[in-house]
Amino acid sequence: MKKIIVINKPSHWGLDIPGVDVISPRRYLSDSGFSKLRNVRVFNLSNDYAYQTRGYYVSLLAEARGHKVVPSVKNILDLRERALVKSVSDDLDDLIQKSLKRIRSQEFVLSIYFGQNISIQYARLAKELHKLFQAPFLRARFVHNGRKWEVFSIRTIPFKEVPEHHLPYLENFAIEYFKRKRYDLARPGKYIYDLAILVNPDETSPPSNKKALAAFEEAASKLGCYVEFITKEDYNRIGEFDALLIRETTAVNHHTYRMARRAQSEGLAVLDSPDSILKCANKVYLTELLRNAKIPTPKTLVLLSDNPRDADSLGFPCVLKLPDSSFSQGVVKVNSKEEFKDKVKEMLKASDLLIAQEFMPTDYDWRVGILNNEVLFVCRYYMASGHWQIYNWNSKKKSEVEGNFDIIEPADAPVQVLEIALKATRLIGNGLYGVDIKELDGKPFVIEINDNPNIDAGVEDGLLKEEIYRKIVLFLLEQINGSALKQLPDDKGRNKKLKNSLF
Repeated sequence: MKKIIVINKPSHWGLDIPGVDVISPRRYLSDSGFSKLRNVRVFNLSNDYAYQTRGYYVSLLAEARGHKVVPSVKNILDLRERALVKSVSDDLDDLIQKSLKRIRSQEFVLSIYFGQNISIQYARLAKELHKLFQAPFLRARFVHNGRKWEVFSIRTIPFKEVPEHHLPYLENFAIEYFKRKRYDLARPGKYIYDLAILVNPDETSPPSNKKALAAFEEAASKLGCYVEFITKEDYNRIGEFDALLIRETTAVNHHTYRMARRAQSEGLAVLDSPDSILKCANKVYLTELLRNAKIPTPKTLVLLSDNPRDADSLGFPCVLKLPDSSFSQGVVKVNSKEEFKDKVKEMLKASDLLIAQEFMPTDYDWRVGILNNEVLFVCRYYMASGHWQIYNWNSKKKSEVEGNFDIIEPADAPVQVLEIALKATRLIGNGLYGVDIKELDGKPFVIEINDNPNIDAGVEDGLLKEEIYRKIVLFLLEQINGSALKQLPDDKGRNKKLKNSLF
């Protein structure tokens, strides 16, 4: 990837950074040759990023040209948002207090160059601020309000304002920065796109097992993608990629949502999209959404902390759910009014709202996988041995934590199950979803919609095999560019068939 530093006076740069071209904003904006370049990374070090200045237009036109640019226009605008700066104080409060506890003055200024500071004691704070505000040079101003330290402002630093005695450090930071970044490596010629797959190596029950992740990597590679598995620590690297596939359990108040949102704002194709995470992760939202769309669900009550209703209308046993529960965690069955009151009181300590739902005993739940408003797979998940849920996290036998499953042809599944699944997901979007459905006396009831459904080797891929991974990657590539599929390598004619069937 070609790397370009844009700075007001290139002759004043004076730093030796291998493999980097240094040019002026005027040249970048006026030389039509730059608009024709592809696979370019631009580092905008202009003196001023104010609206409609040359610095602002460097980032704006870089994005229009399809160049990866730091800072992006969104980053530039974020730096002006006082509310966002205040949220930084809240999010990083412990780190700020710990880092600045030895400062005796009432004000402190931290200079950040490529995510680092010249003093090691502020290294972590500098790194975290750089993750949030993707600009090469930042100046964070802190004030002490008499009780604790707060972020007063965060601004970019024009190169001309970098103190001379900081320049040797800045040069070392820059060399290290460009050296360690993935985009500093030569991308093999067969790859057209960069795909990041977000995983959590420590997750007990991830949405894709290791074999499935390997299958995603293989499918993407065949379709012209360089694949890199990333973790939450790579938040500040999102802009390096063309697409993000999340294969970690998602939640709203969580790094998965923040990374999805960041990726979307950087123009990446994202699966799951932040909108899907936001809508599917909260059962209170889904309850209202499905009810208004007149989609059958078990009888459901929303319980408020200041008015926890009883469950007489649901009968006993009934089920209590935390709004953001997943994989059967945060979900309990209560068998009496007394147990209901005790559990509600306990669970309301974690959330102001709860879901109480009619208990529907069945031997299995349907899971319908949907991609781009088409059925991708159909599974029957059976209840764990001796348990009322698919997962029994309290089981002492590992073999009995999960129930068995059947993967079946969509054509063999009940039509009413498929229809209600498609109707439900159309309320959310056109991404990848897993709809959990119970069927009683031939009538389907939607239990929930999952934005991050399991795609495990040996389970959900039981019928489609490698094709399921190809379809998901193809969907992402279509989001990058409407004409992207025209560039894909033909794998023995199968691409053409898949393109026609999907798109």
